[in-house]
Amino acid sequence: MSVQRLHIQARYSEVAISGPWVHLAGQLADDVSLDITGQTQQTLDNIDRFLADAGTDKSNILSVMIFLKDIERDYAAMNAVWDAWVVKGHTPARTCVESKLYAPEVLVEMTVVAVKPE
Repeated sequence: MSVQRLHIQARYSEVAISGPWVHLAGQLADDVSLDITGQTQQTLDNIDRFLADAGTDKSNILSVMIFLKDIERDYAAMNAVWDAWVVKGHTPARTCVESKLYAPEVLVEMTVVAVKPE
């Protein structure tokens, strides 16, 4: 089975596709000076964009791993944005953990596995 890569960077590809499987690299906000609400919204917007580039959308997400810098402080606000974004009846399997992220100003990162529609 071949692998198609989109938005290739020096160390990673934003999107890797093999058969029906679509894997997104860890997605962040473009403006990490924003609060958790703004960073979450921008992260989800980036996920929407990369899924569209791969020929799918958020209704076809199988799983999401969410990494929060401070889960106690930011969990509720992140979930408020998430709940407005996720497709009702198509909620993916989800893990949310607290993690030290690559830069102090990054508050949230998400990794996605989706499928392309048949």
